[in-house]
Amino acid sequence: MTAFGKLIRTTAFRLTLVYLLLFALFAASLLGYFAWNTRRMITEQISDTVNSELSALTVQYERGGLRRLVLAVESRALRPGASLYLVTTPQGQGVAGNIGSLTPGVMDRYGWAETLYRRLDETGTDSHFALVKVTELSGGFRLLVGRDLEERRRLFGIVARAAQWSVVVVVVLGLVGGVFVGRRVLRRIDAMTGTTQRIMAGDLGGRLPVGRSGDEIDRLAENLNAMLERIEALMVGLKEVSDNIAHDLKTPLTRLRNRAEEALAKADGEAGYRAALERTIEESDALIRTFNALLMIARAESGQARDNMTDFDAAEVARGIHELYEPLADDKGLTLAVAAEAATIHGNRELISQALANLVENALKYGQPVTSGPAGGGSEVRAPDILIEARREDDNVLLSVTDHGPGIPESDRARAVERFVRLEASRTQPGSGLGLSLASAVATLHGGSLRLADSQPGLRVTLVIPNRGVEQKTA
Repeated sequence: MTAFGKLIRTTAFRLTLVYLLLFALFAASLLGYFAWNTRRMITEQISDTVNSELSALTVQYERGGLRRLVLAVESRALRPGASLYLVTTPQGQGVAGNIGSLTPGVMDRYGWAETLYRRLDETGTDSHFALVKVTELSGGFRLLVGRDLEERRRLFGIVARAAQWSVVVVVVLGLVGGVFVGRRVLRRIDAMTGTTQRIMAGDLGGRLPVGRSGDEIDRLAENLNAMLERIEALMVGLKEVSDNIAHDLKTPLTRLRNRAEEALAKADGEAGYRAALERTIEESDALIRTFNALLMIARAESGQARDNMTDFDAAEVARGIHELYEPLADDKGLTLAVAAEAATIHGNRELISQALANLVENALKYGQPVTSGPAGGGSEVRAPDILIEARREDDNVLLSVTDHGPGIPESDRARAVERFVRLEASRTQPGSGLGLSLASAVATLHGGSLRLADSQPGLRVTLVIPNRGVEQKTA
């Protein structure tokens, strides 16, 4: 398609043509109304002038008869810019006036008429147009008074030419403006098209150009760029998950196979096979938990869980998790406490509960209290060892788990929420490295965030969930 063909097919150019047509019709209608109103006003002025002169001449006739009327008509006819006058007998013979010829039959009809005429002093054959009024005097005489319409015709011609040129100027400027706007929009659309083609070719880092005007195209480009960033993050996350699955799940699967092979080769009797099967089931359960965690993270990041969002009390979730894990904490010799205040939240209760449970499990695994004092002598640990909290803060609901273990160095906190990442201090404990990743994905799903902070000593992990949904429903 040629450049001109692309130009005239743009929405901007077509809208310009529509507006051009509307403006042209409006201008023509406005000038037409002005011309018609001007014509009517001039006609009314001429009518008033003719009526005034007819009244004055009729008075002259009534006071002095035909002779006085003839003298008055001849006197008025000699003035510069005089009106048209004609006095005739009842038989139609001219008695006085400045009209040499009229359209036949004009003097036979009383009242107003527009007619062609020629003055007595004109030598040519050209006729003019006039508005005249014929009235009958006593005795059968007839009097005609009129005014030339050349002024009205000339003014109307001026207005008509102005209207024509105005329409031409509007059309020309409209077309030029349409071409300018169309080309400008077309250049921006072509730039966006080129970027999208590069993105479709595999360059996920490409972004649509955004100007400084802040118009609707810029806002569209900004929203599309935000969408592209989200898509790029999801694609990078998918690649990382694939790589992590390939590397991190290869070891347990290999260990599972080796144990099965070892059982076949070395197991002695039913007890040996039973022990091998139990270890195999244990490894399988760990793999299933890992895949379940991955599926929950995928649900959270894809937004599918938004369909199951309801209003619930975060304090009830915190107390439920405390009740569930308190026996396990007692077995480990740890004190698990809860401090929860009523805080209604709008979200997916299952995912938020699972995220909070993951934080408590991490605290139970890696949050063993550390000793303090010189050379490790003596111990002074704040009670409880692990604290679950639920409270409101401004427009957010905070669900946090605090322990007094070794914590996570600030330099490692950003990396700790990535999938399958296990820091050196936690490699001795069983786990898949997905707990914080799931919590972060759940927080992002609800428009919030996951905070990792130092509890001196220990770690405080907080789910920050905005409660906008609840406020909008209760507003």
